[in-house]
Amino acid sequence: MSLPLVLASSSIYRQTLLQRLGLPFVAQNPHTREDPLPGEPSRSLAERLALCKAGALSEDFPEHLIIGSDQVATLNKQVLGKPGDFDTAFAQLKAQSGETVLFYTSVAILDSDKGAYRCATDTTKVTFRKLDDGEITRYLEREQPYDCAGSFKVEGLGIALFKSVETQDPTGLMGLPLILVAKMLREFGVQVI
Repeated sequence: MSLPLVLASSSIYRQTLLQRLGLPFVAQNPHTREDPLPGEPSRSLAERLALCKAGALSEDFPEHLIIGSDQVATLNKQVLGKPGDFDTAFAQLKAQSGETVLFYTSVAILDSDKGAYRCATDTTKVTFRKLDDGEITRYLEREQPYDCAGSFKVEGLGIALFKSVETQDPTGLMGLPLILVAKMLREFGVQVI
């Protein structure tokens, strides 16, 4: 019998993705800070935050498998956060127009009983089409992706902003790489199928 699952996230996007596996879980906000360390590379930041999120719930959920995940988007080595509002989202999409953005989506799974963990990262390259101001405005008015790194929702109309996507796991771009999650759960003895 495997340990019960906890998703260390308040993100509805991650919860919806994890539901695809059909495994029972509870979701809990880990209340962790997401500030980068000075000079911290984007991939390292995503991995550290995924581990921090899982670890933050270990005392509240002993004898559980705790899943933490974080995504860091970078354009020319600059981290793109969640925009929060129209103006910031507009500026992000304008900067991404015709450019390639790297998305590092890390997932960590912690066995809170034994202290054992696994961590892995999915990397996705998104190349944006050349976008004019009207397209950006119409997109933002329709989808309002102000809580999404990079200012788009790939599972919605945001896909129309792209020229191409290079990935090994399409769910990674949505915030929780399920191929990695399923692999790591199996390593912890969970029957995914």
